[in-house]
Amino acid sequence: MKFDESVINKVCELARLELSAEEKQEFTTQLEDIIRYVEKINELDTASVQPADHIVPLSNVFREDIAKESLPVEEVERIAPQFEKSHFVVPRIIEEL
Repeated sequence: MKFDESVINKVCELARLELSAEEKQEFTTQLEDIIRYVEKINELDTASVQPADHIVPLSNVFREDIAKESLPVEEVERIAPQFEKSHFVVPRIIEEL
């Protein structure tokens, strides 16, 4: 599969990357290599293979959920970089369109 410049620009926009022309060319080559590899895998007959979400069997590895006392708000406020009106203050990361 060949990627044209519009696809690369869209991926860069979604990933918030600013790439030079040389980096875009390298990125294009890498993406084409990845797609070629996936297409090679798709050539395999997987009709008899059971779907799996993990390669090794797992048992429940979670700890028991026990309710316990949380930190006092004053202590959280003391260790938080910014804290106002019982809330953490963080930089805005979602831009308005």
